[in-house]
Order: sequence, then C-alpha cells, then structure tokens
Amino acid sequence: MVLDEVLPGLDKRLAEAPLATWEQPDAPGLAVFKEAGGPALLVPQEHGGLGGDLLTATQVQRAIGSRSPSLAVATTMHHFSMASLVELATRSSGMEWMLLTAVARDSLLVASGFAEGRAGQGILTPTMTATERDGVVVLNGTKKPCSLARSMDLLSASVVLPGADGNPQLAIAVVPASSPGVSVRPFWNTPSLAGAESDEVTLTDVEVPQNLVVRTELVDGDRLDHLQTVGFVWFELLMSASYLGAATALADRLLGSTSADVGVQAQVASTIRAATLLVEGTATRPGAIGEDRLADVLVCRYAVQDAITRVLDLTIEALGGMAFISSGEVAYLAGACRALAFHPPARHRMASSLRDYFTGGPLRVP
Repeated sequence: MVLDEVLPGLDKRLAEAPLATWEQPDAPGLAVFKEAGGPALLVPQEHGGLGGDLLTATQVQRAIGSRSPSLAVATTMHHFSMASLVELATRSSGMEWMLLTAVARDSLLVASGFAEGRAGQGILTPTMTATERDGVVVLNGTKKPCSLARSMDLLSASVVLPGADGNPQLAIAVVPASSPGVSVRPFWNTPSLAGAESDEVTLTDVEVPQNLVVRTELVDGDRLDHLQTVGFVWFELLMSASYLGAATALADRLLGSTSADVGVQAQVASTIRAATLLVEGTATRPGAIGEDRLADVLVCRYAVQDAITRVLDLTIEALGGMAFISSGEVAYLAGACRALAFHPPARHRMASSLRDYFTGGPLRVP
C-alpha cells in the first residue's frame, strides 16, 4: 500500500481504532497525521519534504479516506495550500522555500483561507480584506467553514494588494495561527465529517510581515491564471480521491458480507475500481497543467461523484435494513460520501462552460 510506503505507521494507527474515534470533534486524527510526517507529503525533497507527486497524493488520500473521511478532507485542504505554495516557489525567487522547509521540518499544518466552499466564488477569490500599514499587511475577515481550524499552525489566505503599477493584484498571505487577532469559534453543526474541524476562523486586525506575503502576477478579476489552474487540479483530484476512499470503506463492508448477492458485490467492486483507475489515470496524464488538464480533471471529479452515488445505492440496499440499523458506520459513511457534491465548482455551474470548452470555447470556472 502506498500509504505504508510514504507515511509508515499511519494506516496501522488509523486501523487500530473504530471509525467513530476519528470522526468526532477534537478527534486525534490530525495529531496522528502530523506525527507520521504527513504535512511534508508535497514539499519537494530539496526542502526536506517527501516530494510526493499528484498520483502519490491521490493514492494517499484515498487510503486515508477509507479509514477516516474527516482526516482525508481536512488534509486535502492542507495539501491544496501546499501545492499552491510549491507552484509559487517554482515561479519566483522569493522566500517561499523557507515556508516549505518549515512545514517539512516542524510538521506544520496549513489551513486554507481561500473561498472554497462558498457558492459563486472562485477558489482563490479573497475572503479577507488587506491593507498595508507601517510595513506590514493588516488582514480582516472571516472564513467559514475552515477545515483544520483548531489544529492549524498556519493559515494561507488570498488577498488583494496594490501591485507595483498600482493595479490590484492577488497575493497569498501566510498567517501563524498564534497571531494576535486570530480567533476560532464553532460553526460546523452536523456530525458528518466533524473530525475535519471545519469551524469559523476570524482575523481581526492581524498584522502579517511582508516576508509572509507572496505576491503573484495575477491581476484581480482575471478569469483564470496558472496558479488557479494548478490549485484547482490538485484540489479536485485529491477531494475526489478522499471521498472515493470513504465509498471504498462502505464497499468493503458489502464485500465482507457472506449473505450479499455476488452480482451486486461484483458491480460495486468494479465501480470502485473504475473510479480509482479514472482518478489515477487523470493524475498521471502527461504534459503541463493547463486549461485542457483542468477540464479533464473536472470531468473526472463529476464521474467519480456519480460512481460514488451508484456505490452507495447498491451497497446500502444490498446490506439491508438490519445493517443500516445495527451499525452507525453504514449510515455515517453514506452521509459523508454525499458531501463531495458540496465542493466547488458545482456541476450545474460548470455545465455550459464545459460544453463550450469541448466545442472550442474558453474554460470559465465560476
């Protein structure tokens, strides 16, 4: 298993406790993930990390999702932040490498203060307001829900600042969680995925040094630039893999049943396998990341979403009412798996854009 090779001991630790242990508020999963060195997964080896590529990351997230959907969803947000920082580090001569080294060395968790989860906004659309004052950047705003809210060491947030030419430009601010003015309060009110710590994070006059603000070349209002494209590709594939892992956990309960219909077991197993091959094949597609790659990734995500729905329908019916009644795990996994549909961009919002793109038009991500 890739998880054992990349993060030795993590799967064993997760398997030692029942599902409910990892799915509760204040669950120990994130601490276990940090102890296993998980935050360094995407940090390049030259900066002390594991240098995981997109394929490895999808395989790791699917494996974690099969043990704890909450942990997979939460750590996907960390990996999304790291993928964006790694991409910035390859395209600038700034101090991003110092952040990457610190994450790997100290096993730091980086929460995402981007607009993911807010309908109608792009994933990098700023949710914070930023002003420059006395040599620092002052941030105000709220992100809710914000996974890793209580366990984060750092918060990455997109902000808009004046560029050298006076035009507003996108920047990424990295905020230590211990900074004065950073507060967390409860927001997540459903038991599903409670272990992801998706609560409300508020920044009130938080001062961020200039060396923790990474400026990009993206002018505010641009349709889609390379950084956004890379971020979307990582986010969509890792989230798809995470929820596919949760569906796999439910399928495993059916495959372990001696009374279930063999034909249904075969359908479920083949659906899971097909979705896994689709994710891994999309992750290993050759060539640079661009709009064509993103379009394929979105198609993959929606196909995985459909595959999960099919697995849920077949599995729950085949397991029967007694399995649903006698074990909270079946009902829990069924509910948790549905949450993939809540992550942006929603299928109905992308329908016309994908149609236009595949007939020669531009790709527009709302």
